[in-house]
Amino acid sequence: MENNDKTIVIGVPASPYTRKMLALLRYRRIPYKIIWGNAGEILEDMGLEVPKPLLLPVFIFHNEEKATCDSTPIIRKLETQFEDRSAIPKDKALAFINYILEDFGDEWVTKFMFHYRWHFEEDVNNAGNILPLLHSVNLDNESHKHFKDHFSKHQINRLWVVGSNQKTAPIIEKSYQRLLGLLEKHFQNTPYLFGNRPSSADFAIYGQMTQLIGFDPTSRALALEKSPRSVAWVDIMEDLSGLKDKEDGWVLLEEAHESLHDIFKEISRGYVPAMIANAKALSSNEDQWKTDIDGAEWEQKAFPYQAKCLQWIKDEFSSLEVKDKNRVENFLANTGCEDLIS
Repeated sequence: MENNDKTIVIGVPASPYTRKMLALLRYRRIPYKIIWGNAGEILEDMGLEVPKPLLLPVFIFHNEEKATCDSTPIIRKLETQFEDRSAIPKDKALAFINYILEDFGDEWVTKFMFHYRWHFEEDVNNAGNILPLLHSVNLDNESHKHFKDHFSKHQINRLWVVGSNQKTAPIIEKSYQRLLGLLEKHFQNTPYLFGNRPSSADFAIYGQMTQLIGFDPTSRALALEKSPRSVAWVDIMEDLSGLKDKEDGWVLLEEAHESLHDIFKEISRGYVPAMIANAKALSSNEDQWKTDIDGAEWEQKAFPYQAKCLQWIKDEFSSLEVKDKNRVENFLANTGCEDLIS
């Protein structure tokens, strides 16, 4: 592998997690080189072991000859390597609240993204047309049609991965539209989720919204109607390398706008029961979980990774000092999110 003084990132433009991490790197002014393409093939060409599971984006850190993936721990690793322009609040209690909101973006808002892309005919056609060309813009027409048909069918058949079906579709769509309304209200008070500077949660929500607002026509039309501030925010978040660093830019947890509490009440409606039911199923050696979400039954395959995410949340809370645990509990009280740490 060639020597390089920059972190190498491998991903694709349609990956919300790739977009999450590239925007964070730009904001933090961390030197990087992006390689677009098939991560497995690229790593094999580099002579590097392919991580299992292979998640996008893949990072190859400067002075390391191994591939690393999973955006949440990568962000924390970057915090240990680069001090300036942190995306994690110094206030430990606020950092924990940020952690929950980041995971909500990664594990629940992603359900919106995958559902809208592969549930509606217009969106399927849009994705089927564009996604093959992101791998090779000069793909010949015959190969393009084959790739479009095969890939679209494959992705539609994988809607079960995010729990999307005819029964859960209304739950997903209502949750997305409520979130748009809540963000519209919140961005009237503050330019970012936790004040005057972006956090890792901003980048997580942004990553999903690059697709929901920036790529897929049905979800974009809804955003234009219900939250023009979110549409503008996505464009702004793309490159914050020129944003002035504001050490005191974080909101005080006890002074957070009511609109932030409202976002956490929304988190409790879908994300919280889903994460808890998933973890309970796995602890009982069951491969499916079922629970009530927003007044309707939701059933889907259990995923060990999401149980790991919930355990990480519990571990983060356990690591807090008593005074910060109390502050977190006071903030989460009556939102429904307190169930994550009980």
